[in-house]
This record gives sequence, C-alpha cells and structure tokens, in this order.
Amino acid sequence: MIKVAIVGGTGYTGVELLRLLVTHPQVELTAITSRALAGTPVAELFPSLRGHCELAFCEPDLEQLAACDLVFFATPHGVAQAQVPELIRRGVRVIDLSADFRLTDIPAWEQWYGQQHAAPELAAQAAYGLPEINRAEIAGAQLVACPGCYPTAVQLGWIPLLEAGIVDPQQLIASAASGASGAGRQAKTDLLLAENSDNFRAYAAGGHRHLPEIEQTLRRVQPAGASPARVTFVPHLVPMVRGIHATLFANVQSGQSAAELQQLFESRYRDEPFVDVMPAGSHPQTRSVRGTNICRLSVLQPQGRDTVVVLAVIDNLAKGSSAQAMQNMNIMFGLDEALGLESPALLP
Repeated sequence: MIKVAIVGGTGYTGVELLRLLVTHPQVELTAITSRALAGTPVAELFPSLRGHCELAFCEPDLEQLAACDLVFFATPHGVAQAQVPELIRRGVRVIDLSADFRLTDIPAWEQWYGQQHAAPELAAQAAYGLPEINRAEIAGAQLVACPGCYPTAVQLGWIPLLEAGIVDPQQLIASAASGASGAGRQAKTDLLLAENSDNFRAYAAGGHRHLPEIEQTLRRVQPAGASPARVTFVPHLVPMVRGIHATLFANVQSGQSAAELQQLFESRYRDEPFVDVMPAGSHPQTRSVRGTNICRLSVLQPQGRDTVVVLAVIDNLAKGSSAQAMQNMNIMFGLDEALGLESPALLP
C-alpha cells in the first residue's frame, strides 16, 4: 500500500482528490491537513465523503508527512515551495497541484505570481506532470508539478500539430471557458450565483498566468529550429460548476486536408488511455467528461481552408487537476495508469 497524505485538503481540488483516493485499492490515506479546521472531521466539511473517510483535518506535521510515501499539495501558490524542500531531503515523493513548480523560468514565475520563489532549485528538478508527453520522466521523479487546468486542455489540443510542425507556431489563438470551480473554493463577489447566472464573460484577456506554462510546454514539443510557439489566450467564465471547453485556432502551413489532420490526431493519441479523439465532425461537450480523467478532442478544418480548429473538453477538477495528479501517482509507483480512474462521466 502507498502511504499518502494531502496538504491543504479543504478546497475543490482537495475534495476531488479525496473522492478519488478513498476508493483507490493501493492507497492508505494517513493525513489531511488544514490549520484552520484542525480537529474537524473531513465528512463534516464534505458530507459526500461520509462513510468513506473517517479522518479529521490536522495541523501539518513534518514528521507525519515524512513518514509517507507520497504527499499531495492541494494548496494555493506559494505554500508548497516553502514545505516541499524538507520533504524532498527526507526522500518523500511529492505531487504539487499548485503552480509552484510548473515553470522553469523563475523570473517569469515571480512576475506572474507576484512573489519571490522560495525553492528555484526544485523548480528545475520537477517533472511536468502531463503524461502524454512526459511519462518516462514522471515515472522516475521525486517531485511532479501537476499541470494547470487550462494548460492541460490547450496543450493536448495543440501538441499533435506542433510536434508535426504543420502549423504557424507564431499565430496560435486559444479561446477557453471554465466553470466557476476553476476559481477555487473562496468567497468573492464576482463568483456569486447572482453575478454569474445567465452571464458569460471573458477575464484576464490582457494576460493570464497560465500563458507562460502553455507556451513553455508547447515549445518543448516543437521540432528543433522551429520558431517558438506564441499564444494569444483569452479565458472565459461560464455559469456552470465544473468543466473546461477550449476552442483552439491555428494556420495550417503544409496543405493537410481535414482527413489527414484527423488521422494525425488519431495516430498521436491511439495509445493514450485518457485522450479520446472523436470522429470527424464531432463537437465534444463538457458534460461528457464530468468527473473523469478524460480529455475529448475534435479537429476540424472549416470550409476546407487553411485554419484548423481543435475543440478540447476536460473536467477542470479531474483531468485538469486531481484525477491527473492520481494518474501521475499511478505512474510514479509502477501501477496500472488507469487504476482508480475508470469510471465513466456523470450524467445528467
């Protein structure tokens, strides 16, 4: 059994991670930390876990965490980088769901997140936790940086095109929409039901902190000598709880037909258990992936012209966060990659 603890289990990613871990046949959950709620039974805060989790929240204790095989950090940015270094020194494996170790460019991280990075040496060592491009590195890693939700959908949608070098990497446009849970479990006026119901709005159009993560990964998969990928990224908030829909635009440079683009995507993801390339002409829906670790993709070429459109849908709390984190755990410990992640989507 893998002895596991979660640091910061009171948010939406924390409860999603708990939901998945409590039924995993190879996991022994030993601790869930929260300074503010120490002593409170987990099932009192999250009644959905009643009968599944008997633990109470506890104060973070280094010795208790160091006795684990793996510690998940489901914390706001800036928290993991202060606590992870000592766990790494003690040989504990860590999966961080925050943004602390996703960027290798530390000045860029500090610019986008508005604070000094406390562990830049670990950011250089962390494996980026997108299995579809980094499975081997994840398997041997001590520290894995789980990708962000928007980056997961956007990157999986563009990777086949950029790996093949058949689109203009300088003219990439991503229009993506997320449910309100993507903003976290916090009290903010602009996240109230009365503010968001019957409403659709863009935000951070002038620059979103997920942009450097997206560009960093896309540049890694490009052929040598290619112009570095540049992305225009505009996120939107939609009045639903969970889900991301990304509409991606790129200019085809090599004259591929819609059928050839379809074949490219099917070939690239044929052996990926959690990427579903849909039949030609499909329009994937967010509800088709709710509660799953699946990314559903469709590639189209409107009017047969030189613009390719990729549609990508994921559950932001699952493939965009906690389920992908568990996929990484399975890889790190040599388990079946899909263990504990086989359930179909929740409908309606």
